[in-house]
Amino acid sequence: MRRLLIIYHSQSGNTARMAQSALEGAQEEEGVTVVFKRAFDANINDLLACDGLLIATPENFGYMSGAIKDFFDRTYYPAEGKTVGRPYALLVSAGNDGSGAVREIGRIATGYGWKLVADPIVARGPITADTLDRCRELGAAMASGIALGIF
Repeated sequence: MRRLLIIYHSQSGNTARMAQSALEGAQEEEGVTVVFKRAFDANINDLLACDGLLIATPENFGYMSGAIKDFFDRTYYPAEGKTVGRPYALLVSAGNDGSGAVREIGRIATGYGWKLVADPIVARGPITADTLDRCRELGAAMASGIALGIF
């Protein structure tokens, strides 16, 4: 069974809503186990066991959340060379433009050797029904791509 890891951090609830919508979409796909974890609870075993991942973060001070950065700090060296080519996608709940979080996660993902398989979804301001629909669609697309071996 293929595995999609969704990790997120949320303080206001906005990013959690986006991640939850992605989870709902991913769970529609047969043949994929979806592991849904807060960033502080995810570990190297989760990363090594997944076939792709979706990262959801708020934009904090023009950067990713500290919890997402902590996940990267805890897993980067233990995963070095073991997750090359892993597909990933990104959700950002932004108070500003989200570009700093997208850019810096992209830099770290490049270090892991991951490949971005969809344009990041960046929600600026309040979370709308349209944003949640897009997150749901991205979760479904990630799970489908993993199940079919497209990524």
